[in-house]
Amino acid sequence: VLVCLILGLAFCIERIITLNLATTNTDKLLANIDERLADNDIEGAKELCRSTPGPTASVLHEGLKNIDGGPIAVEKAIVSYGAVQMGLLEKGLVWISLFIAIAPMLGFMGTVIGMIKAFDRIAEVGDLSPAVVAGGIKVALLTTVFGLIVAIILQVFYNYIVSKIDSITTKMESASLAIIDVMDKNNVFK
Repeated sequence: VLVCLILGLAFCIERIITLNLATTNTDKLLANIDERLADNDIEGAKELCRSTPGPTASVLHEGLKNIDGGPIAVEKAIVSYGAVQMGLLEKGLVWISLFIAIAPMLGFMGTVIGMIKAFDRIAEVGDLSPAVVAGGIKVALLTTVFGLIVAIILQVFYNYIVSKIDSITTKMESASLAIIDVMDKNNVFK
């Protein structure tokens, strides 16, 4: 159960740090791209996207790379690369889910082992007094509690991570829709 907690928290902390670094001010990024495209500086807009961290900037860069193919090529590139970025954002979530599921199971397994020890102790002593079975029952209950506590802690982190991914995805999708309008407004499609 402790190993589940340690590994689960390691995955959670890695995801939280990565997602916080991936968060971009999309409105500011789009405004800066709009300025560059208004000046007919497509390379400057690409460079801006390359130098901005996060999946939104990467997706917009893919769209800008495909300007020569027209709006359909831009949209296709954005959709394709957006799927790749979504996969990267969701990396590691399966492991966190696994630890959330395994922790209570390990706790319940500890419960069964504790009860087996309690019954073995009864068989050994030949008496059913509370002192004889207390140790085994205590182990049984403690492992269940620890398993549930680990699952609850990891579930809270998991929900935070999923909401952060949803937020980034929403911003990425709205920026992807807006970039085509920005390109069209600045007459970059010939």
